[in-house]
Amino acid sequence: MHIFTYGSLMFPQIWQRVVRGNYRSAPATAPGYARYALADDTYPGMIVSPQATVEGVLYFDVDAQDVAVLDAFEGSEYRRDVIDVVINSGETVIACTYIFVAEQRLSGSPWEPQTFQMSRFIGANIGTYCRDKLGG
Repeated sequence: MHIFTYGSLMFPQIWQRVVRGNYRSAPATAPGYARYALADDTYPGMIVSPQATVEGVLYFDVDAQDVAVLDAFEGSEYRRDVIDVVINSGETVIACTYIFVAEQRLSGSPWEPQTFQMSRFIGANIGTYCRDKLGG
C-alpha cells in the first residue's frame, strides 16, 4: 500500500529508522486536510479541513510488515485512513495516512517542516521506540 507522510516520517532520517524496507517516494499533497503542531511535542497531527492542503511525502508499495510497524509507531492517537493525495504530475493516488484523533492536543498553530526539531524528536521518540521494538 502507498503511505502518505506529513510529519516526522516525511524525513528520510526518521523513516529509515522506523521501517525496514526501501521504498520509492515522491512529494505529494493531501487536499482537504490541515496539519497542526501539538501543544506539547515536536511532531504534528493532521485532521480534516476542507479548505486546506498538506504537503508531504508519498511512499509507494509499502509492505504489510512495515505498515504494521508504522501502525505501532503512530500509536493510539492516530488512525490509519485511506485518502486521495496528488503527486507532482497532477495524478491523484489512493494512499493511507495517519489522521490525528486526539484533537484536544493540537495547538491550533500550523506545523512547519522547516522548524522540525529532528534531534529532539529522535532523542525523545526514536530511541525509545527502537529499544521497545527490538526488545532491549
